[in-house]
Amino acid sequence: MERAVFLANRLREVYLNGRWIANTNYKDQLLSVNREQAIKQVGDLNTIAALTFHINYYLEGILHVFNGGQLEISDRYSFDLPPVETDADWEKLVNSLLTNAEKFAEAVSQMDDALFDQVFVDEKYDTYLRNIQGVLEHSYYHLGQIVLIRKLV
Repeated sequence: MERAVFLANRLREVYLNGRWIANTNYKDQLLSVNREQAIKQVGDLNTIAALTFHINYYLEGILHVFNGGQLEISDRYSFDLPPVETDADWEKLVNSLLTNAEKFAEAVSQMDDALFDQVFVDEKYDTYLRNIQGVLEHSYYHLGQIVLIRKLV
Protein backbone atom coordinates (compact mmCIF):
# COMPACT_ATOMS: atom_id res chain seq x y z
CA MET A 1 0.00 0.00 0.00
CA GLU A 2 1.26 3.46 -0.82
CA ARG A 3 2.29 5.60 2.12
CA ALA A 4 -0.32 8.22 1.20
CA VAL A 5 -3.22 5.77 1.38
CA PHE A 6 -1.84 4.08 4.49
CA LEU A 7 -1.44 7.37 6.36
CA ALA A 8 -4.82 8.69 5.23
CA ASN A 9 -6.46 5.52 6.51
CA ARG A 10 -4.69 5.90 9.85
CA LEU A 11 -5.90 9.49 10.11
CA ARG A 12 -9.48 8.46 9.35
CA GLU A 13 -9.17 5.74 12.01
CA VAL A 14 -8.28 8.14 14.82
CA TYR A 15 -10.72 10.85 13.81
CA LEU A 16 -13.66 9.36 11.99
CA ASN A 17 -14.20 5.63 11.99
CA GLY A 18 -11.51 3.54 13.60
CA ARG A 19 -11.50 1.26 16.59
CA TRP A 20 -8.26 -0.65 16.14
CA ILE A 21 -5.87 1.30 18.41
CA ALA A 22 -8.11 2.94 21.02
CA ASN A 23 -11.38 1.08 20.40
CA THR A 24 -12.90 4.50 19.63
CA ASN A 25 -12.29 7.68 17.66
CA TYR A 26 -12.91 11.43 17.91
CA LYS A 27 -16.22 11.29 16.07
CA ASP A 28 -17.65 8.63 18.41
CA GLN A 29 -16.41 10.44 21.50
CA LEU A 30 -17.36 13.99 20.59
CA LEU A 31 -20.78 13.31 19.10
CA SER A 32 -21.80 11.74 22.41
CA VAL A 33 -20.71 14.76 24.48
CA ASN A 34 -23.05 17.67 25.11
CA ARG A 35 -21.95 21.26 25.62
CA GLU A 36 -22.15 21.09 29.42
CA GLN A 37 -19.92 18.02 29.47
CA ALA A 38 -17.54 19.59 26.94
CA ILE A 39 -16.90 22.69 29.07
CA LYS A 40 -16.99 20.99 32.49
CA GLN A 41 -13.74 21.61 34.34
CA VAL A 42 -12.36 18.61 36.21
CA GLY A 43 -9.58 19.71 38.56
CA ASP A 44 -6.79 21.27 36.55
CA LEU A 45 -7.34 19.08 33.49
CA ASN A 46 -8.14 20.59 30.12
CA THR A 47 -11.79 20.47 29.18
CA ILE A 48 -13.02 18.31 26.34
CA ALA A 49 -13.84 21.51 24.45
CA ALA A 50 -10.29 22.82 24.94
CA LEU A 51 -8.79 19.55 23.69
CA THR A 52 -11.11 19.57 20.70
CA PHE A 53 -10.06 23.12 19.85
CA HIS A 54 -6.39 22.22 20.38
CA ILE A 55 -6.42 19.28 17.97
CA ASN A 56 -8.43 21.20 15.40
CA TYR A 57 -6.04 24.15 15.68
CA TYR A 58 -3.15 21.97 14.51
CA LEU A 59 -5.19 20.28 11.79
CA GLU A 60 -6.22 23.66 10.37
CA GLY A 61 -2.70 25.04 10.56
CA ILE A 62 -1.01 22.12 8.84
CA LEU A 63 -3.83 21.79 6.32
CA HIS A 64 -3.22 25.44 5.46
CA VAL A 65 0.38 24.51 4.57
CA PHE A 66 -0.80 21.51 2.53
CA ASN A 67 -2.95 23.94 0.54
CA GLY A 68 0.01 26.19 -0.27
CA GLY A 69 -0.15 28.60 2.66
CA GLN A 70 2.41 29.58 5.26
CA LEU A 71 2.82 27.86 8.62
CA GLU A 72 1.10 30.40 10.85
CA ILE A 73 0.23 28.39 13.96
CA SER A 74 2.03 28.65 17.28
CA ASP A 75 1.93 26.41 20.33
CA ARG A 76 1.21 29.44 22.50
CA TYR A 77 -2.21 29.90 20.86
CA SER A 78 -3.18 26.25 20.59
CA PHE A 79 -5.44 26.33 23.66
CA ASP A 80 -7.04 29.76 23.00
CA LEU A 81 -10.54 28.36 22.87
CA PRO A 82 -13.20 31.00 22.35
CA PRO A 83 -16.14 30.75 24.75
CA VAL A 84 -18.47 27.82 24.12
CA GLU A 85 -21.65 29.46 25.33
CA THR A 86 -24.31 27.68 23.31
CA ASP A 87 -25.02 24.22 21.98
CA ALA A 88 -24.46 25.68 18.52
CA ASP A 89 -20.93 26.81 19.55
CA TRP A 90 -20.10 23.26 20.63
CA GLU A 91 -21.61 21.70 17.50
CA LYS A 92 -19.68 24.15 15.32
CA LEU A 93 -16.40 23.21 17.05
CA VAL A 94 -17.03 19.47 16.69
CA ASN A 95 -18.13 19.82 13.06
CA SER A 96 -15.05 21.91 12.31
CA LEU A 97 -12.76 19.23 13.71
CA LEU A 98 -14.50 16.42 11.85
CA THR A 99 -14.55 18.37 8.58
CA ASN A 100 -10.89 19.32 8.92
CA ALA A 101 -10.00 15.73 9.78
CA GLU A 102 -11.57 14.50 6.54
CA LYS A 103 -9.92 17.29 4.53
CA PHE A 104 -6.58 16.49 6.17
CA ALA A 105 -6.88 12.76 5.43
CA GLU A 106 -7.95 13.47 1.86
CA ALA A 107 -5.00 15.84 1.34
CA VAL A 108 -2.61 13.20 2.66
CA SER A 109 -4.17 10.52 0.45
CA GLN A 110 -3.42 12.67 -2.62
CA MET A 111 0.24 13.35 -1.78
CA ASP A 112 2.96 12.14 -4.07
CA ASP A 113 5.13 9.60 -2.30
CA ALA A 114 8.26 11.72 -2.77
CA LEU A 115 6.71 14.59 -0.80
CA PHE A 116 6.78 12.59 2.44
CA ASP A 117 10.57 12.74 2.55
CA GLN A 118 10.77 16.46 1.79
CA VAL A 119 11.30 19.15 4.40
CA PHE A 120 8.09 20.46 5.93
CA VAL A 121 8.29 24.28 5.76
CA ASP A 122 11.71 24.50 7.46
CA GLU A 123 14.37 21.93 8.33
CA LYS A 124 13.67 22.41 12.05
CA TYR A 125 10.24 20.82 11.43
CA ASP A 126 11.73 17.75 9.74
CA THR A 127 9.77 16.07 6.93
CA TYR A 128 6.15 15.85 5.86
CA LEU A 129 6.12 12.21 6.98
CA ARG A 130 7.40 13.07 10.45
CA ASN A 131 4.77 15.80 10.82
CA ILE A 132 1.92 13.54 9.72
CA GLN A 133 3.12 10.83 12.10
CA GLY A 134 3.29 13.50 14.79
CA VAL A 135 -0.32 14.48 14.10
CA LEU A 136 -1.33 10.84 14.54
CA GLU A 137 0.56 10.40 17.81
CA HIS A 138 -0.61 13.75 19.17
CA SER A 139 -4.20 12.92 18.24
CA TYR A 140 -4.18 9.54 19.98
CA TYR A 141 -2.62 11.14 23.07
CA HIS A 142 -5.43 13.67 23.38
CA LEU A 143 -8.10 11.14 22.39
CA GLY A 144 -7.07 9.15 25.45
CA GLN A 145 -7.45 12.25 27.59
CA ILE A 146 -10.91 12.92 26.19
CA VAL A 147 -11.99 9.35 26.96
CA LEU A 148 -10.78 9.67 30.56
CA ILE A 149 -12.27 13.12 31.08
CA ARG A 150 -15.63 11.87 29.77
CA LYS A 151 -15.57 9.21 32.46
CA LEU A 152 -14.81 11.81 35.12
CA VAL A 153 -17.54 14.16 33.89
